[in-house]
Amino acid sequence: MATIGKYCKPYKLSRLRQFTGWTEKAENARTIRIEVDCEIVEVPRELTDDNYVYLHRDFTVTDGIFIDENIIFNDVTPEWIAFCTDVLGLNLT
Repeated sequence: MATIGKYCKPYKLSRLRQFTGWTEKAENARTIRIEVDCEIVEVPRELTDDNYVYLHRDFTVTDGIFIDENIIFNDVTPEWIAFCTDVLGLNLT
């Protein structure tokens, strides 16, 4: 069963992509259903700058509110934490 974190904040993906060390696992994006050759299939959605994603208390980023699903960024470094607090203004206290 999916776990909802104690805190997450939505951000436009374009803001997070401003971080110089940003790398995303687009293949982990939420799935959408599309029709291919008269058959419905599920594929990861394409992440665009206008999509909202969720920054969690542990500084991971997911494509949804659940902390343990659809993780698109989890390379948590001191530089990433500084970006979140200094540039994004994230305050966890």
